[in-house]
Amino acid sequence: MPKFIDIDPLNKTSLEKMGFSWHTDLESDYIVLDKFLQLSSVEVEAYVKATNEIYKMYETSAEYVVKNELFEELDIPPKLIPQIRKSWKKERGNHLYGRFDLSGGIDGKEIKLIEFNADTPTVLLESVVIQYMMLQYNKSVEAEQFNNIYDAISQTFLKIAKSQKGEYSRFLFSCVKDIHEEEVTTKLLESMAKDAGLITEFSFLEDTDVDNGFDFWFKLYPWEYMEDFQVEGHTMMLNPAYTLLYQSKGMLAILYKLFPNSPYLLKTEFQPIEEKYVQKRMFGREGANINIVENGEIITATDGLYAEYKSIYQEYTEFVKDKENNHYQAGVFYSNGACGISFRRGAEILDDKSQVLAHVVR
Repeated sequence: MPKFIDIDPLNKTSLEKMGFSWHTDLESDYIVLDKFLQLSSVEVEAYVKATNEIYKMYETSAEYVVKNELFEELDIPPKLIPQIRKSWKKERGNHLYGRFDLSGGIDGKEIKLIEFNADTPTVLLESVVIQYMMLQYNKSVEAEQFNNIYDAISQTFLKIAKSQKGEYSRFLFSCVKDIHEEEVTTKLLESMAKDAGLITEFSFLEDTDVDNGFDFWFKLYPWEYMEDFQVEGHTMMLNPAYTLLYQSKGMLAILYKLFPNSPYLLKTEFQPIEEKYVQKRMFGREGANINIVENGEIITATDGLYAEYKSIYQEYTEFVKDKENNHYQAGVFYSNGACGISFRRGAEILDDKSQVLAHVVR
């Protein structure tokens, strides 16, 4: 059972002034503002250990996919395969950041990998800034947070620049117009690069000219939608095209094939399995197009926009629950190592209506 600490909520007007405009909907607050989820240092260390080990397994599994030409199994768009091969060879160190979704980790429940949001992970501002502000606003709570995301990504920017083209490289940041959350997230990442002493510029994706002398380009836009895009010249990508391999849920089946005895992996196949399972689409997002199946019957399902993609079948695992039957999932950010955590709270299938929950470590 998760443990909580009641706190004084942040003023919503203050959140809006800092650009956080998507914190409410018609039903409830998007962020749980009146409590922290309490972790022990041992639980945090277990999340860190799991995340770092899982990332190494992803690197090994991606090498296996590239070597054995398993792109079709992962539902990779054919036009992107040459870019993926090229980026795997030349941009291996350029994965800026991602977010692992994990079940368990609380009160001794085993940590299990649910999926890896490797390309365009969400809840960055909420995890980096909002939960830190909540702790500062509640100084009577004598605790810390596992929240080194800002500094970790800043240092990763600098490491990439120095290892590839030098710290005076030019970084371009882009996202699509008219999606405020993505604009704020992209500009937060730009500020991380600036704080590392790097030269940056922002432009909306629709107005972007990549060939305008930039050394690195970060675009907050899914790779699977960029089949007709080609990176020309000397510009290098953050996150590179090969992160689409990590993003594909087909990698969960590859991981299980290569590391069947890992304590962090659930049985996952490209065909239905005998156990109670979760059917997911390769590039599904935010809990869409998911079926929970037991004894051949769908017992829970969600609709969505991703039915066109192939499926994987992952052994069912129950999330940590509270006494109100809310389900909790850890989201651990990775940037050259595990660097921070926040939680999602919601129904059995955590979708875009799920809430974000801050934490403290005691």
